[in-house]
Amino acid sequence: MSAPKIRNIAIIAHVDHGKTTLTDQLLKQSGAFAAHQAVAERALDRNDLEKERGITILAKVASVVWKDVRINIVDTPGHADFGGEVERILSMVDGAVILVDAAEGVLPQTKFVLGKALARGLKPIVVVNKIDRGDARPDDVHNEMFDLFASLDANEEQLDFPMLFASGRQGWAVANLDDPRESLAPLFDLILSHVPAPALDVDAPFAMVATILEADTFLGRVLTGRVEQGRATLNMPVKVLGLDGKVIETGRLTKLLSFRGLERVAVDEVSAGDIVAVAGLTDATIPYTICAPEVTAPLPATPIDPPTLSMTFRINDGPLGGREGKKVTSRQIRDRLFSEIEGNVAIQVVASTESDAFEVFGRGELQLGVLIETMRREGFELTIGRPRVLTRMNEETGEREEPYEEVLIDVDEPYAGAVVEKMSRRKGELSDIRPSGGDKQRLTFKIPSRGLIGYHGEFLTDTRGTGVMNRLFAGYGPWKGKIEGRRNGALISSEDGEAVQYSLFSLQDRGSLFVSPGEKVYVGMILGEHSRENDLDVNPVREKKLTNIRAAGKDEALLLVPPRKMSLEQAIAYIEDDELVEVTPSAVRIRKRYLNPNERKKAERRSDDAA
Repeated sequence: MSAPKIRNIAIIAHVDHGKTTLTDQLLKQSGAFAAHQAVAERALDRNDLEKERGITILAKVASVVWKDVRINIVDTPGHADFGGEVERILSMVDGAVILVDAAEGVLPQTKFVLGKALARGLKPIVVVNKIDRGDARPDDVHNEMFDLFASLDANEEQLDFPMLFASGRQGWAVANLDDPRESLAPLFDLILSHVPAPALDVDAPFAMVATILEADTFLGRVLTGRVEQGRATLNMPVKVLGLDGKVIETGRLTKLLSFRGLERVAVDEVSAGDIVAVAGLTDATIPYTICAPEVTAPLPATPIDPPTLSMTFRINDGPLGGREGKKVTSRQIRDRLFSEIEGNVAIQVVASTESDAFEVFGRGELQLGVLIETMRREGFELTIGRPRVLTRMNEETGEREEPYEEVLIDVDEPYAGAVVEKMSRRKGELSDIRPSGGDKQRLTFKIPSRGLIGYHGEFLTDTRGTGVMNRLFAGYGPWKGKIEGRRNGALISSEDGEAVQYSLFSLQDRGSLFVSPGEKVYVGMILGEHSRENDLDVNPVREKKLTNIRAAGKDEALLLVPPRKMSLEQAIAYIEDDELVEVTPSAVRIRKRYLNPNERKKAERRSDDAA
């Protein structure tokens, strides 16, 4: 197929604004599926975690044909932790469809992805999605988008953006709200007319930039990208050039795969402008150039974003270690982590100074939380340390700098004061406050990333579960000094055994509990949050003394408040520096780093002396 018969587009938006659902409908209405074919909802969300969480974690490519033109569609992640993928994806497309929720409007990731698209000279198509929502405000969102384009220094061509109103779930798009709502044909037609065909040199030597990396059981490394020039044929010799032009490896393209619907189809030849996947290389990674032997210089590429957060992954050395998982040794954990970085270039792994431990670096808590959740489902047992931000030294000023985030919070007006107070304690600076409809206020903060570690649970408590927080990496800024962490201490088990209802009933006056009757507990395990600032050792296995004397009220029912069960991400965000999260296939527990109370006291004295 010649280049003019191809369009390459990315679908970009803030998390949960409907990218994958809209892509489902584009595939269905273009005839990519057979009439009898059963297709799951959000078909591009292929792994279990994506389906459960309803978010896209990995960028994926699909292809549809409309009026004899093949449209390669790249579905991108919407969460800020995976924002680095969006930057790279935009380098291999000629246009972008930017979705914005008709009720929520412009959110931080919308601003981030649109800014990247405009900087690359793309002329995005704006789709105001979820028009069928009862609280939709399409006209206001249209104005917000125009203001956003202007604030991002869009040129006149970009400011004259085409816009459609749509419902991805119902499968229609219209240019005017009064038009009949029948199908997505207006969006297909707008893509063909507004997005240019790739204008690339088909006769030059073959070259492409690796943009997406996967590890395949049968094919090995599979690298996806757009062919920037020339043609590639099956089994042709190629070399891989690093960003500095150094040859990384030489080899052959043992597989050429082009996209048809949701499938990758083996082909014998591909040409400039097409998005393809290639196999047969062992060391090539993102963003290296794969090219013909005669090419001497690498293609320009977007470098991988540096990590901003690290966590320590350790073996599970607790009393219950090895009982619930199959993979428990440090060698198994090491092999799994190093296989992860084969297919996930946003994560880095190095050996820790601790024994049987590894430092894992990434873009955020969610990204590393997804890795941990995947490992526990594979049968791993491990313990995780508190997330730590990665600082750097400013070479010009010689000062220490730390990562900052832009945080946008939608909250009911009565709770706005509590949010502002807590954010200011964590060194957050309020930059904007405005009403957002429905008696809500939209607050915008700039805050050090470490100020947000452990805050989300507090935030939900302060806003009675009604607040919505969105965050985006905003670069590095000056080190802000000590930041207030968790204010409450922990209830720590002083005995091994199974938690007893009688004991838990007497303990619930001391704070909120994390465990239920019958759960296994051990010395040093955290059973709940103390109502005061200090830690408290308690006995959760003490049973009621039995006597043969009856007394009034003796057999009253012991009613327990339901325990506060934490998800993996909540547990990781909750812990302090002297605590760990124990992760197994069947449980997530919180414990002290030093289980023995005497060792804990020694460690506290050492930290006090160091301070």
